[in-house]
Amino acid sequence: MMKHIVLAAAFCGIFSTAAIADDRYATRPPVILSPDLTAPWINQLGGKVRPVVYQRPVVQRQQRGLFQRRVLRQAPQAAPQTVSAINPGIPAIRRPIEPQYLPQMVDYTTTEKPGTIVIDTNNRFLYLVMEGGRARRYGVGVGKPGFEWAGVHKITRKTEWPDWTPPAEMISREASKGHYLPARMDGGPENPLGARAMYLGSTLYRIHGTNAPWSIGSAVSSGCIRLRNEDVVDLYDRVNVGTRVIVM
Repeated sequence: MMKHIVLAAAFCGIFSTAAIADDRYATRPPVILSPDLTAPWINQLGGKVRPVVYQRPVVQRQQRGLFQRRVLRQAPQAAPQTVSAINPGIPAIRRPIEPQYLPQMVDYTTTEKPGTIVIDTNNRFLYLVMEGGRARRYGVGVGKPGFEWAGVHKITRKTEWPDWTPPAEMISREASKGHYLPARMDGGPENPLGARAMYLGSTLYRIHGTNAPWSIGSAVSSGCIRLRNEDVVDLYDRVNVGTRVIVM
């Protein structure tokens, strides 16, 4: 007797589970395959009844507890840094130029004639003497320790987008540090001499632009005087060959 009762209960459980499943799928709204009743595959069905199909339920497995899947997020990659043209293996440290190094008209008392260039290497300024006790002042980069110099020269040559031929001693000096310079570099935006160059007498020194404007206001060169490209273009257009240049 007990055996019959157990079997009857098992059959009832099976049929009730199937009924619940049927009810669950019967209440799901239909999903229309296509609103276009003129499609060839629909016309083959015949009649004017819109065909429907019941979508298979999608079950998403979720792992919980100790075995829950870990989502690893990649750390954002830093933007590539610009590298120095002279030291290609060393990233260039960028910083905004300080306002005092931007071109501006200032009061300037001097006995030098208008049109003379006076370079104050200690304070990192280049003055183009104007009339009326005024001067146009630019911020500059100057020679690093051991490469400072002073003197009076004249501009003997002017060049737009100059080529760069590093001196043999510079090539040797940088090679000893593991920095290998090209024997020659054509003029252009990547050239460390920048957009313009004004050569001083028979020396190796120049007033030139730079592709590293964040270096203005620092002592970083091998003795040349550098300006931002936009500033050296402005100065280039204001002076001529023969202009007197005083470096202090």
